[in-house]
Amino acid sequence: MDLIFANARLIDPETQEDAPGSLRVTNGRISGRGAPDEPAPEGGTVIDCGGRALAPGLIDWGVKIGEPGERHKESFRSAGRAAAAGGVTTMIARPDTIPPIDTPEALEFVARRALDAPVNIHHMAALTKSREGREMVEIGFLTDLGAVAFTDGVRVVRDTKLLSRCMTYARGLDALIVGHPQDPGLSQGAAATSGKFASLYGIPSVSPMAEVIGLDRDLALVAMTRCRWHADQITTAGALPALGRARQAGLDITAGISIHHLTLNEFDVGDYRTFFRFTPPLRSEDDRQAMVQAVADGLIDVIASFHTPQDEESKRLPFEAAAPGAVGLQTLLPAALRLYHQGGLTLPQLWRAMSLNPARRMKLPSGRLSTGAPADLVLFDPDAPFLMDRFTLLSKSKNTPFDGARMQGRVLGTWVAGRRVHGDDA
Repeated sequence: MDLIFANARLIDPETQEDAPGSLRVTNGRISGRGAPDEPAPEGGTVIDCGGRALAPGLIDWGVKIGEPGERHKESFRSAGRAAAAGGVTTMIARPDTIPPIDTPEALEFVARRALDAPVNIHHMAALTKSREGREMVEIGFLTDLGAVAFTDGVRVVRDTKLLSRCMTYARGLDALIVGHPQDPGLSQGAAATSGKFASLYGIPSVSPMAEVIGLDRDLALVAMTRCRWHADQITTAGALPALGRARQAGLDITAGISIHHLTLNEFDVGDYRTFFRFTPPLRSEDDRQAMVQAVADGLIDVIASFHTPQDEESKRLPFEAAAPGAVGLQTLLPAALRLYHQGGLTLPQLWRAMSLNPARRMKLPSGRLSTGAPADLVLFDPDAPFLMDRFTLLSKSKNTPFDGARMQGRVLGTWVAGRRVHGDDA
């Protein structure tokens, strides 16, 4: 049966178009476009979008799910429901679970558990066993089982010889390595970016130079091994020149940033609210603006939520002792729309970073409105205002820095392979 999304504002990240039209879906795949008032074919169904925006579903790269080990913080089912409500049709799950996803058996377990979710889930695996930076995992076996990338998350592999071997081995298998650019010696124990604000508030801090040093090291190893590599978070302007030089040298690299580092700055810590405790810490306003421009220029490829659920006990601690991270599956879209309403990024630019580029890097067919692509779609009103209440979030954990914030952008419906997973008829 055909499905027609009529009277839509189509957001196409491939062509960078934002224009009225309609979209036809056949057997779970996009089968064409038409005029805004395209009629339904015989036996088909029309969904009147009412002039609202229709775009590829978000692909959220770096989602922490609590299974195994921390199911009380987040399960595949709760994360899937939150993702669908936030317009996220694909989650790229992190391996920093308890125990980590570092063996074929662990990967098979989470792949089975992920069937509970109403959205697509792909899994990254750890780069080293137990994420301890001592011994490489079985990259070949894990790739055969579907691991889309390899990372130790925020744990930096200190042993450069081991890391270079991992990169060389990954290059032979065309596997993607995700790094966390940071000098672990400088950044250990830090909870804020160094400067007057951190000093005034007495928060242990780290210079942004720790990110620059870590990036320089990793890029040198990438140049030596020629592997496929992605920086999970570039958050400071000082790191951008090295990233640009590496691109010009032809290295196969991409870079990402969290939506929190694009929309918040170091002053948002305010009265020591631990919902604003992140790794890396929030940066200066100058850095934040530089990152927005880097996304617009295409130097930073991916925007993600880095969804990190933490329970109340983990957050109700002194700022430097609180667990870092925030939930973001449901807040990624409205938070990103802040950048649109402020004039920093267009909707096609945002969706290039939140949908098309992650799909391309992970070699997924989604993230597009082109014919033949999976009908993973989100219908949203970019102008609808609301007051964020963290207790309305569908994640088990409620640790969002946007609690109580005035936001714009409501998800009206989410479809995965043409099947509605969120909205009136889900």
